[in-house]
Amino acid sequence: MSRPTGRVLTLLELLQSGGTRTMRELADRLGVDGRTVRRYVDQLIDLDVPVESVRGRYGGYRLAPGHRLPPLMLGDDEAIAVLLGLVAGRRTGLTTTATASETAAAKIRRVLPERLARRLDTVLESLAFTEPPGEFATPDAGVLLTVADAVRHRRPVSIRYTDRDGRRSDRTLHPYGVVAHAGRWYVTGTDPGIGEERTLRLDRIADARTLPGSFEAPAGPDPAQRVLTGFATAAYRHEVTLRIHGTVEQIRARLPAAVASVEDPAPAAGVDPATERWLLVELRAERLDWLPGVLASLDRPFTVERPDELRDLVVALAERLAAYARGTAPGTAPR
Repeated sequence: MSRPTGRVLTLLELLQSGGTRTMRELADRLGVDGRTVRRYVDQLIDLDVPVESVRGRYGGYRLAPGHRLPPLMLGDDEAIAVLLGLVAGRRTGLTTTATASETAAAKIRRVLPERLARRLDTVLESLAFTEPPGEFATPDAGVLLTVADAVRHRRPVSIRYTDRDGRRSDRTLHPYGVVAHAGRWYVTGTDPGIGEERTLRLDRIADARTLPGSFEAPAGPDPAQRVLTGFATAAYRHEVTLRIHGTVEQIRARLPAAVASVEDPAPAAGVDPATERWLLVELRAERLDWLPGVLASLDRPFTVERPDELRDLVVALAERLAAYARGTAPGTAPR
């Protein structure tokens, strides 16, 4: 691609970004003088690109409103970034449908220069993910767009929802935010009918319609934190209370916000917040057998306040580890 042609395409990209671009700005960005900019504009007009001249002190050039632009042009780095984003999105459940992701990637892949396409194939073949691919419950694109618009403009929405037991209901929701977590999409907001906060899975919403009116979002944690807190405080079979000596960062390394809540009281005057101290940790779980190993991996002093069953499991794990270390456990290899 010759340099003048490349600059004409760059000019088109600048105009595509919207608004009016002054002559001086365009000349600086393209590294040419004003006369050359005008020549490049004439070339775009010859290609039926409707570039308008704006007069006045802040005049310059812009594209005609409502014009359907030619197909999107991407540079090499941009094309690779988009394709890798599509692949990662499909593997982590961040796309609305796998089909849309695959067809979009195929369209970009087809128009890449052969040299670049081969290099990209090499990247994709050598790329590994730490989590195996799975079947993600993706939301309907129309529902996602409607709910996101309602979040942005603080508008109530009417939704048709199916809960985890298969019960369907029509609800009104004041949505605060949309959150993607662990391959699923959620919307958090208030149900004005009962005056309580709710976190709902977007893939379980069959229909969403914006309603008249508006609402004020409450002060407090952001939507992502609200979703994580909801996971940590959801109703499960066991309620666990621990006291762990350490810092919040040390505890969060093994017990993230989606699993446990950590009460972090303000330290006494003159005490560094990063100083290790006894912190209250609470969580809920359907099973307890995984917790002793997690607590052992923390390698921090801790006490189990409840339940007694967890305390017994921790003691049993400690005795097994001690027997393995001494070589006295059944099945231990001879020294």
